[in-house]
Amino acid sequence: MEFRRSILVAVMVFMVVGSGEGQLAENFYGFACPNVEAIVRQSVMNKISQTPITIAATLRLFFHDCFVEGCDASVMIASPNGDAEKDSPTNLSLAGDGFDTVIKAKQAVEAACPNVVSCADILAIAARDVVALIGGPAFNVELGRRDGLVSMASRVAGNLPGPTFDLNLLSSLFIKNNLSMIDMIALSGAHTIGFAHCSMFSDRLYSFNSSSHTDPSLDPSYAQQLKRVCPPYVDPTIVVGMDASTPTAFDNAYYKNLLHGKGLFTSDEVLFMDPISRPTVSDFASNSRDFFSAFAAAMVKLGRTGVKTGNDGEIRRDCTAFNSF
Repeated sequence: MEFRRSILVAVMVFMVVGSGEGQLAENFYGFACPNVEAIVRQSVMNKISQTPITIAATLRLFFHDCFVEGCDASVMIASPNGDAEKDSPTNLSLAGDGFDTVIKAKQAVEAACPNVVSCADILAIAARDVVALIGGPAFNVELGRRDGLVSMASRVAGNLPGPTFDLNLLSSLFIKNNLSMIDMIALSGAHTIGFAHCSMFSDRLYSFNSSSHTDPSLDPSYAQQLKRVCPPYVDPTIVVGMDASTPTAFDNAYYKNLLHGKGLFTSDEVLFMDPISRPTVSDFASNSRDFFSAFAAAMVKLGRTGVKTGNDGEIRRDCTAFNSF
């Protein structure tokens, strides 16, 4: 009987490991690298102390990575030919500090646990940490991702939401990644931190199809404020806080702004304008606990998107380059 049980266990192990499939787990590195989260957190703290933009940059990097090839650090690859995922026109606005956060954290982890922890997992941990370190929700991160073997600029288009998307476009893109409308609204709350270039929303100020050429869903005083900062033909390096009131704090002010026509992007304001999503926005605006809870749950779900586990992918030695054998 004991022999038969041993054979059954061996077969089950083979089925899981041999098939290249696996499962994420919070304690995935419990034996191989037990201090990985503490190491990454310290590295992230060091980076934030040097460059505060690290916070929004790292969180945005995680989102852009997961929505293209899955959460596999494919966005980290640097190509000498300029044809990697990060070189896509959609990704050119990703701040270098986000990439540097992962690179530095990987170096620190490699010093303690060489060839054990993937860049994809380090990015997931770092994204969680930047949120928690500025007062956002804390949550456990599932680990065990492998780094992807594909990174192509041509595969980015159509996989990331744009600033002009309506609710249907937003919802369909999130549903494709197994994320609900509530997940989408919660993750949009990441716009409570960070900045955007004027070109991302200038059409709402000067080219909108109305007699005033200004999007009527914009609060008039907010529109004038934006026009002062972003006049026509403005310097393309000028940026504006995505949260009109507290752009450096992780809070629910983003949703409060939507209630008053102060969403920076069309894809922001539509969350309140559309009657389907309006109740959730109103709830998050009045109850920060609901927002924090939904955001934490959505980040965990986002982290499962298209992951590579088991024998799929690799553990990169350098986050910016595929391993060479």
